[in-house]
Amino acid sequence: MLGLGSFWLPVDASSTTQYVDHLFNFIFLLCTLFFILIVFVTVLFAFKYRRKSASQRTSPISGNHKLELIWSVIPGVLLVIIFAWGFRDYMSLRVPPRDALEIRVTGVKWAWSFTYPVDGIVTTDLVVPEGRPVKLIMVSQDVLHSFFVPAFRIKQDVVPHRYSVVWFEATKTGNYNIFCTEYCGTGHSQMLSQVKVLSGSDYQDWIDRGGEEAGSAGRSSVDVGKHLYKKQACYTCHSIDGTSGVGPTFQGLYGSKEKLESGDEILVDDNFIRKSIIDPGADVTEGFPPVMPTYKGRLNDKQITALIDYLKSIGTDKVKN
Repeated sequence: MLGLGSFWLPVDASSTTQYVDHLFNFIFLLCTLFFILIVFVTVLFAFKYRRKSASQRTSPISGNHKLELIWSVIPGVLLVIIFAWGFRDYMSLRVPPRDALEIRVTGVKWAWSFTYPVDGIVTTDLVVPEGRPVKLIMVSQDVLHSFFVPAFRIKQDVVPHRYSVVWFEATKTGNYNIFCTEYCGTGHSQMLSQVKVLSGSDYQDWIDRGGEEAGSAGRSSVDVGKHLYKKQACYTCHSIDGTSGVGPTFQGLYGSKEKLESGDEILVDDNFIRKSIIDPGADVTEGFPPVMPTYKGRLNDKQITALIDYLKSIGTDKVKN
């Protein structure tokens, strides 16, 4: 993430932050002023009206309608102002511009997937151009997730079987963190991604390359597979050091024989790995829950082959991530 932001808020990198920051600062200032006022009056009254002698008795207390009216009307007016201000900004955050770039977002345990319908690109990092409104149409494949970009001040629940929408317009190039802020299982804290904001020309170059990163040409298939292992968040379920997780470890997996829930044994070869990626529910390894989502349509043949080559490279020796 670029910059440090203010003392209270993270870096401001989107036009939508104004809707949140101004209201936040107003409420914060209001609360601070009332806190100081109330504490000051409390201390003053405690000193001024303290018991001065053992024989002193409390004076008779009668109601004060004027004072009661003041401390009822003033907070009431402030609440109406906050509500009207918040509702106006809420509508601005929920209604994207008509010319916004549409990107589909899918939440799945435990990764984000971003699909560019017009360009036919699927990636696990959200790549957007600077200075152009972006509309995100989001859905979950399994449980409730929540899409949150602190630098853009946008947060939206991502729900199964229902589309939710949020929009932003990035104002600064750079990389900004994406979090899931709804507990969604054991890999929740690792459900991380980034928004990569590029200049208009760099974004068009990225589109022309089919979503490939600059400098990706010439890399070996194993290196590409290793990159995909991290980028597709495979590490949230499959370790490479022999540690058991939600799914089988990748260490020494290729070429071994795995026992399935059906009781059969199967050789872990290219076909088995490909089938497990495309149709993970077909052959489930014994002792592991059938929670892996399908990557059909999210990974092309070249990427699946790269992942297979990477698994082949992970032998029985401990591999550093």
